[in-house]
Amino acid sequence: MTRCQVPAVLIHQIEQELDKEEEEIMVFLCRDLAPDLATADLRELLVALNEREKLSFLGLSELLYRVKRFDLLRRILKTEKATVEANLARSLRIVPDYRVLMVEINENLEKEEVSSLVFLLRDYAPRMKMAKDKSFLALVIDLEKLNLVAPNQLDLIESCFRNIHRIDLIRKIQKYKYEALMCSVHPQPVYVNALQASLPNLSLIDPPCNSGVHNVNKEEPRSGQSLILEPVHVPIQESGPVSHKVFDDQYRMQSRPLGICLIIDCIGNDTDMLEETFRDLGYDVHCHRYLNMNTMNQTLLDVARLQKHRNCDSFICILVSRGSPQSVFCTDHTFSGFPLEQIKKYFTGDSCPELLGKPKLFFIQSYIVPENEQECTSLLEVDGNDEKITANAKIPWKVTIPQVADIFWSQCKVDVSTLEKSPSSSSYYLRCLAELLRNPHKRKLSILDIHTELNRKVYEWNKTTDPSQQYSLLLQHTLRKKLFLSPT
Repeated sequence: MTRCQVPAVLIHQIEQELDKEEEEIMVFLCRDLAPDLATADLRELLVALNEREKLSFLGLSELLYRVKRFDLLRRILKTEKATVEANLARSLRIVPDYRVLMVEINENLEKEEVSSLVFLLRDYAPRMKMAKDKSFLALVIDLEKLNLVAPNQLDLIESCFRNIHRIDLIRKIQKYKYEALMCSVHPQPVYVNALQASLPNLSLIDPPCNSGVHNVNKEEPRSGQSLILEPVHVPIQESGPVSHKVFDDQYRMQSRPLGICLIIDCIGNDTDMLEETFRDLGYDVHCHRYLNMNTMNQTLLDVARLQKHRNCDSFICILVSRGSPQSVFCTDHTFSGFPLEQIKKYFTGDSCPELLGKPKLFFIQSYIVPENEQECTSLLEVDGNDEKITANAKIPWKVTIPQVADIFWSQCKVDVSTLEKSPSSSSYYLRCLAELLRNPHKRKLSILDIHTELNRKVYEWNKTTDPSQQYSLLLQHTLRKKLFLSPT
């Protein structure tokens, strides 16, 4: 007997003690461990896992713990609930958090609520079998097969819970999303999309290249950050072959529109060029000119609260304004300043859950006003913040990006005298950005490669101009994957 195998007598004793519902839960929890046995009964599944050395004593203990059969833990496996919990805390587990979440939700749903979910899903999956006695876990499996539900694709279930007024379950999902993005530091067990699970003889190690399914991404800590376990999405089509594939090292960019592009131009020279560029890229462009700070604050809040983000794959914000290196003045003459940091915070995962896990890009053109020309005679109170925010030179504001995932922050600074010399000229930084994104060859590059090309162009420009008119670029990002501003 190898070290991973469990005596057959233990499997037999446990199977005899479980009822049908507990068996269903345990099979659901194990779906990713044996994708070729998706339709197997519990005994067949456990025996197969045992023979493949994928079922250890610890794994069997976890499964009993997940179905809350603590009595079997003590009587058959001779272990205690606290011992299993200690092992799980040390990441000695075989079940992905996603499947644990679905089982917890299943335990909290009444039969009438599951029936309501089945009815609501007719709008999204009209061809799905809608049996009246279908369990929530069976419903999840059907949705996985249609690629409508996955570990990082839970918006549809959230929407259904909202319709049946189960806000508590929505909070569970949002907590899972937040922890997956912000707090995950240990490798997760592999998730297998149910479409994969339904394909015969499909190995996790070497999937056939013609199956339309790629390897599943495991978390691998890199440079102090942790990557999130995410499934591969196959676009849903009525018929015909799959035309696009999304690789697990790329952000999904398939929605129509790709996202909302918010342009706030307080100078007025770049709006038309930017609007045309990002509309051609497939964004829903919202343009605002000549805003004061209070109006800009309200505009940012309104856009951050849009439910449309839920159905989009990204978000872009472009801001052009006079200001200091750390704040913008908009059109106000009393320069209290609106902190750039606050603009970003409106769209982070905790403030805007609809954008959680999605790339958020900020392009900032700051025309820097010298400190001796700045006035500090007013205060701006930011919504949701008890502190009054000011750009008083005595306060050492720092332009830093917090360690929040999926942020791309590009800020270009140039002296305000550039505007005085040529009031109607567009920003060279934004003009180059637009040219690169309109170029069909350059557009195929990742956003980081595009920005490298942008750096080159700007610094070449600086060689030919007066030092007081030179541009200075700052790029900071917390992207977890490659990002292409084109459908992938």
